[in-house]
Amino acid sequence: MKLQSLHKTGSFLITSQYQKIIHRNVQTSVISSDEAKRQSELFYMESKRQKAEIGRIEKITVNYLGVPEDTTLVMNKEISTPYDCAKHLGEMVTNRSALALVNGEPWHMHKPLQDSCNLELLHYNIPQPALVNRAFWRTCSFILGAVINNAFKDSLKVHLHSFPSPNVRSGSFIYDAQIELENWTPTESELRVLSAEMVKFCQQNYQIRCLDVSVECALSIFHNNEHKTKQIPNIAASNKGKVTLFRVGDHVDISKGPMVTSSNHLGRITIASVFKLDTDIPGGPIYRFQGVALPRCIVLNHVAYSIIEERAKTLNSARIPSVQGFSEEESSYMRQSVA
Repeated sequence: MKLQSLHKTGSFLITSQYQKIIHRNVQTSVISSDEAKRQSELFYMESKRQKAEIGRIEKITVNYLGVPEDTTLVMNKEISTPYDCAKHLGEMVTNRSALALVNGEPWHMHKPLQDSCNLELLHYNIPQPALVNRAFWRTCSFILGAVINNAFKDSLKVHLHSFPSPNVRSGSFIYDAQIELENWTPTESELRVLSAEMVKFCQQNYQIRCLDVSVECALSIFHNNEHKTKQIPNIAASNKGKVTLFRVGDHVDISKGPMVTSSNHLGRITIASVFKLDTDIPGGPIYRFQGVALPRCIVLNHVAYSIIEERAKTLNSARIPSVQGFSEEESSYMRQSVA
């Protein structure tokens, strides 16, 4: 395949038998499809509805433990989030916080607090970063889904399937998607364009929002994605009848979370490989997209980064999705093979 720049339109067209196009507008972020905008609007309307049902605002006490000093904050129950708390603690704490611990449990920075609690705010340069690393890897997969969803020409059907639980030791974050291409092997140029699109998307500094919704609401949002609609009942059954959704930009997906605070936390990114999977899922081939990334605050020399890039070119060992192979897992509702 040849990659040629279309200077007049500011986009790149990859000419091939599939007539694949990856949108690249120098002035704007990744183009959102009409379906993504529909899902985003439903997410927004449900969020607005839930806030309207809160009624009388109750106060809660949040005992913050950490830098610059332990303190007690009075916040609003079911409205205030760890991110709101961070803003009371200063710009440095707000900008670097990636994940919260609420009474010792991982908590998304933009998820409302349900009651009085102890709060810790975690960042990337802490002695034991395992929880933050997992949230970061999970977020990378989530955002990769947004890029895949918008990278292909409208005439090609793309259905996101799922992404497995984050496993940093596996060497790559991944997303499995069904694409109407029988035997597609991306060129290095295509992989570079996908990488650039993900970087550009993240630079928009989208706040990553979460929302627990009913089965009916989730089915309405994903009714054009057969894979998601099949997954939703099982997810709700193991999550007290609710489905947890996340939104970044106009992209909405299913995951237990937590994610990191913002897309801008992602720095260096490489989409390293794409594999066609051997699976019995009907409707077309399932492709596994794999990548690596670093938090924006982490700097790695070229030699070291090239080593992790090479590792990401090997097929990730996470369980391959199948008709009978789906169940809830630790973070994103898809089984993962045991390492």
